[in-house]
Amino acid sequence: MSRRLQVLKYVLADLASSALAWTLFYAFRKAYLEPKKFGYAIPVELDGNYWVGLVCIPLFWSGLFLVIGGYADILRRFRIKELGQTLLISLIGAIVIFFVLLLDDVVASYRYLYQSFLVLFGLHFTLTFIPRIILTSRTVRRVHNREIGFNTILVGGNERAVGIHQEITGMAKSPGNRFVGFVNVNGGDQQLMASGLPRLGKWTDLRRLIAEHQVEEAIIAVESSEHAHMSRILNELEGTNVRIKIIPDMYDILSGSVKMTSIFGAPLIEVNPQIMPAWQFAIKRAFDIGFSLLALMLLAVPMAVIALLVRLSSPGPVFFRQERIGLGGKPFRIIKFRSMVANAEKAGPQLSSATDPRITSIGRFLRRTRLDELPQFWNVVKGEMSLVGPRPERQHFIDEIIKVAPHYRHLHKVRPGITSWGQVKFGYAENVDQMLRRLKYDILYIENMSLAVDLKILAYTALIMLKGDGK
Repeated sequence: MSRRLQVLKYVLADLASSALAWTLFYAFRKAYLEPKKFGYAIPVELDGNYWVGLVCIPLFWSGLFLVIGGYADILRRFRIKELGQTLLISLIGAIVIFFVLLLDDVVASYRYLYQSFLVLFGLHFTLTFIPRIILTSRTVRRVHNREIGFNTILVGGNERAVGIHQEITGMAKSPGNRFVGFVNVNGGDQQLMASGLPRLGKWTDLRRLIAEHQVEEAIIAVESSEHAHMSRILNELEGTNVRIKIIPDMYDILSGSVKMTSIFGAPLIEVNPQIMPAWQFAIKRAFDIGFSLLALMLLAVPMAVIALLVRLSSPGPVFFRQERIGLGGKPFRIIKFRSMVANAEKAGPQLSSATDPRITSIGRFLRRTRLDELPQFWNVVKGEMSLVGPRPERQHFIDEIIKVAPHYRHLHKVRPGITSWGQVKFGYAENVDQMLRRLKYDILYIENMSLAVDLKILAYTALIMLKGDGK
């Protein structure tokens, strides 16, 4: 089944149901509430307010579903999640519409305002949930009947892998796994070949095999005690966008690590790919754009003064542009006020230090106050960076770091930031060892990412700028 077609079905269903809900709510107000207010019958006429609402309200509801993740993982949705998500979105949307459009209405009694809210919420939830549950139920049924499947690769061919393969393939209701083969972790774990599942290679071939076989899910079947293997495999799978699941042992089950979402599914630990809920990502991105545009406008004059000082301090351009690696490992060009002499890296990539003679007089001040970073608000507006996130590095130094710390790839899960947890604690890194120290805090940030953490980091960054304590 085409994912795009399925998403289109949900979008059209949401647009139609919200339009119908708005029509019925409009008729309810005309036929019931307005006669209570004016004391006489009001004819139900479709005036300009109705037609404006008929266009804007469905778009608002669809946008809300998009922001909160109502169109994500469209073939992996299940009915309980559909119920909870539709309830939440209907409640949020009804509250927004109530406060924006209805709260200032002149009514005979406040009881009618409460009735308006309940009718709006009830109509939208009911009319939206019915087509959504029908679409979701059809998809769930097709997954259970093996008409829809997700290409899955088993990492490991030991007895645990054989057991989970037999358990999943023997289920009356399929959880959706369509096994394409397995890779072995060591020379002795190839028992799966007896089950007829092809050996595709070694675990070090995972990235190539995932691309070749369009793999969507990987089940790791190594012993929990083999932490070294587990860590290397997870690092190899990082950035591949596959769902990662691990076969648990009894300790994992007793410790509460195994969270089941399906009564009929196999017990597996899913490595949660969702860093933050979709709605928080949407708010974070909206905040990034709004704050950056405001900063570029309010700081236009100070930035012009800084540009003049940079121009007068030494020959060369005002801005420094350099290729860095961002979200998903994609390169982009970062922009800063130049704080070093022109052609400072003519001898090759070099990190700076507090006593670096290449730093200009004005550049030293800009670095201490972090004012050299101000032009990066433009990178944020373009979508290449965020206000808060791991600092982006050059590919040259990334290659050096990965030799020692392969888990550096985790940083490419999110947009790089103008400031970061590691930057607040350590400032600019002067060598690879300092980059590794900073890496720990960047990983901690990703694993604890939230809007509250972003605000704390921004507050500490502001203090560093005011004190001139930047390194």
